[in-house]
This record gives sequence, structure tokens and C-alpha cells, in this order.
Amino acid sequence: MMKCVEERQKELIHKLMIHHVNKSVEQLMKLSLKELEIEYKKVQTDCHPHSDAGSIHWINTKRC
Repeated sequence: MMKCVEERQKELIHKLMIHHVNKSVEQLMKLSLKELEIEYKKVQTDCHPHSDAGSIHWINTKRC
């Protein structure tokens, strides 16, 4: 069980570092799995193209 948790933590830390989170690897390693998942959800909602803030909006289109 602990091995699965550690693997998930490593995966989330790697994904967070790809998205240039303003925390160092050492800071991320101190976070619990739940805290890492919350951080990753924040990153996903901020940068995902289909989220509310970053969704695609068509402009200058003809309406019927």
C-alpha cells in the first residue's frame, strides 16, 4: 500500500514540476498525497483549455 502511495506522489511531483509550480522538489516532497492532489487539481483548472477560466470562446462568428 505504501509503495502505491509513494509512486502516486512521485507521479504528481513530476507533473507539477512540468507545469512550473512555484515550489521546489523538496517542498513538494514534504506534502502529503492529498495536498499534492489538491495542488495538481489547481494546476489542471488553471491551464486546462476546457476549464471555465481558460475555455475557448469563438469571436466574430455569424449567429443564425
